[in-house]
Amino acid sequence: MQVYLGLGCRRGCPADALSDLLTRTLLAHDLPPGAVMGLASIDLKHDEPGLHELARRLGVPLLFFSAAQLGAFEARLTHRSAVAYQHSGCFGVAESAALALAEQLCGPARVLVPRTLQADASLALACAAAFHR
Repeated sequence: MQVYLGLGCRRGCPADALSDLLTRTLLAHDLPPGAVMGLASIDLKHDEPGLHELARRLGVPLLFFSAAQLGAFEARLTHRSAVAYQHSGCFGVAESAALALAEQLCGPARVLVPRTLQADASLALACAAAFHR
């Protein structure tokens, strides 16, 4: 199975923290690391070294989407955060970014793993809508 990773993070969040969150999430859902086909976040994070380093380690593309692009997925989010909206202009970076990336790379998509939080980061996974677990 192919999955698409959406990440939100605080400024300066290290790649090791993001990698740990990803590893724990993949293990919890019986998904192999090789299933990750790409990583995405909001364009406000385009200069975050941790995101770039994680994408390099995984050997996958890293794409960034604007708040307006991510906002198009609001109705499909499992959680809407007013705090996220205050900081980014969208109600959920991780899930929205995962969906945006999956739909750009593979067509219709759905949230596979809802927003998972760690101290400095949030993560979500999306997959092709046709996939049924």
